[in-house]
Amino acid sequence: MKRRKLLLLSGIVTSVISAVTTVFGILVTNQLMYIKKKDDQFIYDREIKARRFDEAWYNKCRKEEMLIDSPNGYPVKGVFLKPLDTKNTVIISHGVTENKINSVKYVRMYERLGFNTFVFDHRRHGESGGKTTSYGYYEKFDLEAVVNTVKSIVGEDAIIGIHGESMGAATTLLYAGAIEDGADFYISDCGFSDFSKQVAHVIKKETVLRTQLPVHLADMFIRLRDGYSLRSVSPKEAVMNINSPILFIHSLEDDFILSEMTEEMYEVKNGPKMIKLFEKGAHAQSYNENPTQYEQTVKEFIEKYVRSKEYIAEVKEAL
Repeated sequence: MKRRKLLLLSGIVTSVISAVTTVFGILVTNQLMYIKKKDDQFIYDREIKARRFDEAWYNKCRKEEMLIDSPNGYPVKGVFLKPLDTKNTVIISHGVTENKINSVKYVRMYERLGFNTFVFDHRRHGESGGKTTSYGYYEKFDLEAVVNTVKSIVGEDAIIGIHGESMGAATTLLYAGAIEDGADFYISDCGFSDFSKQVAHVIKKETVLRTQLPVHLADMFIRLRDGYSLRSVSPKEAVMNINSPILFIHSLEDDFILSEMTEEMYEVKNGPKMIKLFEKGAHAQSYNENPTQYEQTVKEFIEKYVRSKEYIAEVKEAL
């Protein structure tokens, strides 16, 4: 009788632990997969108020709205902005919870630097399809489709750059290091180096939990529910496979994604690279807080690693 009670009690405890684990795993992965996005109208109004989105310029700018088929099975909405008579193009990859309107601040900067731009909405953001956010894992395949589409329009002789912010930076590096080093240069602004470490940092920052158990549970449930592992989202590993030049940017005040993650990636990058750490700026605010210095940094990077390549190509063609 006593043994039967112990077995019954053990079964109840095991069932309770399993139920709690399941509920916790679902709650954590819901926060990741279905992270609350900023309202599109809020982003539009914010950028208008901050004078980072010039609506009059945007409306008169030569542009082409496009729907690109994602290999993941949904449409990706993009806008090809062509204020200049050039084939050279920068693709801009926005951060999590944002949309393509947030990218337009960089559009004007690249116009001044001699590039047209392509802005697009990540999966489950803005006007693109897709059911979950995967922080670069599935997004990198969408970016591949975007790059291939842009190249088919501008031609193989055009200079192509990719500029990513936050999750967009992670997506950029994962594309270049895990799929194809298909651009002439990359700019990684405040990207994380390892998603599992980033999740651990956020849990530690926002809760009282100090163990790795939540991360392990999140990893297990993400595998079951969305088909990938947190550990497979590792821009730091991808960076080691990228030969094209990379400019790494971060703000030291960023406490959401720590600047040391950018420093880690800079250290393992082989070949041409630059890094700029701004004193001012919270997460994804380096450009907003330091616009002049930011643009000058990008200009110096392009002149050092990209314009020289353009000049050499022109000389070879002339010969």
